[in-house]
Amino acid sequence: MSKKYKVSLILNILIVVMVLFATIAMFTGFKFMNSKDIVLTKSNIEMFKFYTVDSNLFMGIVSLIFIIFLLRKKNIPKLIYIFKLSATIGVMLTFLTTAIYLAPYAKYGYFSLFTNSNLFFHFLVPAVSFISFVFFEKTNKLNFKECLIVVIPTIIYALCYVINILMHLENGKVIAKYDFYGFANGGVIGIVIVFIFMILVTFVIGFVLRYLNRRNYEE
Repeated sequence: MSKKYKVSLILNILIVVMVLFATIAMFTGFKFMNSKDIVLTKSNIEMFKFYTVDSNLFMGIVSLIFIIFLLRKKNIPKLIYIFKLSATIGVMLTFLTTAIYLAPYAKYGYFSLFTNSNLFFHFLVPAVSFISFVFFEKTNKLNFKECLIVVIPTIIYALCYVINILMHLENGKVIAKYDFYGFANGGVIGIVIVFIFMILVTFVIGFVLRYLNRRNYEE
């Protein structure tokens, strides 16, 4: 096992541990930091409605599969690398959405969305995932078509989010509790614009990650 594979193993183990801890902490409502902001802190089964949680869980599952292949010293199938890119895109989209869109408008300050479970979901897991994928995991040079496939999970979530919003309109306006990210603040047309923009951003993240991986990885 090469040095980079060993580092990849360590980083993927770290990702799995962080995702597991953050998921259990959010599910049970456990808090290890003082925080007043209640945004994105739903506990129990309701937490799974958030893209933040779903993308991190996906990342954790893919990292676990990576660990199994690395420990067995088996060649990692290209399909697993596709999943790894897809999961990395998901957590990076989570980080960027939080850092650029949600945190600046948080009621209790920018860093209130980087506390407790969200410290892992919004920052630590995305950061470690980025480092692991870009610098320590050879993707067998994923082609253009495969970089289109990896955004499918995000598209599926976005479609479900939009459908959920459209099913909960009151006098032409979205009921606030069903727009838990606040994307429809500008009205129904606004959510369509956000939907298109997020998909484009997802594509961009995918191509940037692919480019950086191919540039930095050396056998």
